[in-house]
Amino acid sequence: MTYNNVMKKLDFLNQFADSVIVTDKLGEIVFQNNAFKRKFKNFSGLKKFSHNINFDICPINSENIEIYSPIYHALNSKENFFAYVNYEMAPNKILYFNLTAVKKRRYTVFFFNDVTAKNELEEYKDKITKLEEKFNKLIDENEDLQKIKQKAQSQAIRIALINKMSNIIRESMDISKILNSALNELALMFGAYEAYYASNYDYTFNVDEIYGNKNKINTKIRFDEKSLNQIVSGNISVNHCLIEYIGAPAFKQPVMRIIVPVFHMQKLIGVIVLLSYQKRELNEELEILEAISSQLGNAIIRAELYQNNIKTVQELKETLRELKETQIQLINSEKMASLGQLVAGVAHEINTPVASIKSNNNIMSKFIPKIQDAEIADMLKEINEIDYEAIQRISNIVTSLKKFVRLDEAELQEADINKEIDLTLDLIRHETKNRIEVIKHYGNLPLIKCYPNMLNQVFTNILINACQAISDQGKIEITTEYNDKKLTVKIKDNGKGIPENELNKIFTAGFTTKGVGVGTGLGLAICSKIIEKHNGEILVNSEVGKGSEFIITIFGE
Repeated sequence: MTYNNVMKKLDFLNQFADSVIVTDKLGEIVFQNNAFKRKFKNFSGLKKFSHNINFDICPINSENIEIYSPIYHALNSKENFFAYVNYEMAPNKILYFNLTAVKKRRYTVFFFNDVTAKNELEEYKDKITKLEEKFNKLIDENEDLQKIKQKAQSQAIRIALINKMSNIIRESMDISKILNSALNELALMFGAYEAYYASNYDYTFNVDEIYGNKNKINTKIRFDEKSLNQIVSGNISVNHCLIEYIGAPAFKQPVMRIIVPVFHMQKLIGVIVLLSYQKRELNEELEILEAISSQLGNAIIRAELYQNNIKTVQELKETLRELKETQIQLINSEKMASLGQLVAGVAHEINTPVASIKSNNNIMSKFIPKIQDAEIADMLKEINEIDYEAIQRISNIVTSLKKFVRLDEAELQEADINKEIDLTLDLIRHETKNRIEVIKHYGNLPLIKCYPNMLNQVFTNILINACQAISDQGKIEITTEYNDKKLTVKIKDNGKGIPENELNKIFTAGFTTKGVGVGTGLGLAICSKIIEKHNGEILVNSEVGKGSEFIITIFGE
């Protein structure tokens, strides 16, 4: 049979979808159908083709490479041959076939049924099954995770709220601030349109702080027996009601009312009430309310104790201030009383010998004209006149001392302030004599209603301090003026001055810049109190190295 006749007989194989080749008994290809030609475009011979096609599983152990080829086995088999094979079309591209070799006399017909897509489909199905199983497992795990997440979020919210409340309570001792912050947070958390704290007074509750209806502040509230029993037992009351408390107007729709009792130790100190239109069950939120209630109970008592302590400290400070003022007044009074007694005693002791000297001076003045010796008479007359001036000087000093003290002048009286300052200057002349120039700028002053002896103390203290501030030679300027019913006395020196950091202390009792045993630190404190008693003020301007100026102002009626 000729080659062309064979081709014609095998032409029907072109109708097959499977790839088909036909070989003779020598293994030479005599026919390729169109499907084969399309599938294996690069086919160049059966030998190379045979090398690229392999059993999917080949347990044969042989050094003969051809024995591993399904084509080899098909050609050498005396029976029809079937195998599941793979073909390496290109690197990383494998095709899978069901190989069927049919023996027809001296020809072998190879049918290559491509099952690559079927295999891939099976693999995809297997993958899809596994993915579905994994997906279902992930869904289950996700549901578990969501539950854990929700629980963790609730726990985180609970911890965050409790921590926030703890920080507010720790950072503040203000009851109002603590309660307002707590009510605001709880109102936001529970969607409450109103939240308030009411303190307990024998189971009648008074609204102290509120979020929402401010008009309810100081409202007295009594709850129904069932709710009160829950409050007293320490349980949180949650119900939907139409009436908030006994005697309250009815709601237009049921309202969720949460009553949280607030205890300290075993004592009920108040309740937190939340009103909301929400309708939901409360589970973990109750733990939050219990934790906040416990913290609030401790915080309220602690804040109350703190406020009471502050009040007590303020009262003690005020008492101490009053005691210090009383002490200063007593010291000043005792000082003046002692000074008065001393002056009275000194005046008496001085007046007795002065009276004798004065009497002798008068007698001497009568006998001098009768002396015959003119020279002796002139000498005695000169001595007598000196003695007379000394007696007058002593008498004036005693009179000035009595006027300065004025223990019998405790009431307000009119005085000439210029003369009072001169009186003071007379008494401290030993400090200024031959060392300090006193410059007076006296204004035209009316008589001032005052306590003269007290003002003399002020002038004396300031002038003595000025003298002591001037180490060698210096000057003191005194200025007085009266304008708009206001008396102003300025005493300025050019001494060493007062350091800036001491200026705000000099009127404080006990403060002194003088050495031990020199100053008591009461002088200027007493001066300040005396000026306050006269409805006035005393100020000081000073610069180190240039001097100080005290400004006394007394406001008239």
